[in-house]
Amino acid sequence: MNAATLSPPAPALLRRRFVPRAQPVCQWLPLTALFNVAVLVATMLLLQARFVLQPGVTVDLPAAAFTGGAPYGALVVTVSQEGMVFFNDERTTLEGLSSAFTQAAHEQPGAMLVIEADSRVTHGTLVAVYNMALAAGIQQVALATRLATPPEAHPPALQP
Repeated sequence: MNAATLSPPAPALLRRRFVPRAQPVCQWLPLTALFNVAVLVATMLLLQARFVLQPGVTVDLPAAAFTGGAPYGALVVTVSQEGMVFFNDERTTLEGLSSAFTQAAHEQPGAMLVIEADSRVTHGTLVAVYNMALAAGIQQVALATRLATPPEAHPPALQP
């Protein structure tokens, strides 16, 4: 026997190299799945957003130079010029408003009430709504206004 035949083979000869015969169909597959998930999440968020219009009542809010805010989920009373009253987007009457306030104060203690009243609604009506809210136990009441535009923001009037 020869010494060359009894010696162990070199490590480089034992190592087998794997060469795949088929390539992956798409290397972008994980990125595509991630993109699909992102599109689905964005679609669900858009569908849950509130794009629903208020009932068909136009209210001309009075202008104010100051801005304030109400927390999300505040109770809202809308009083139109014609005397229509809406409480949380449901039509009611001034007489039925008191019981609605009592129920809302019981369900949401500490909630704020925002009164959206047309600028032509009488002061007496606003005070009556305010008193009903206080009697029902609602402690925070705010009047909704729109931001007054500065005079320079208005375009000049056309002369005939």
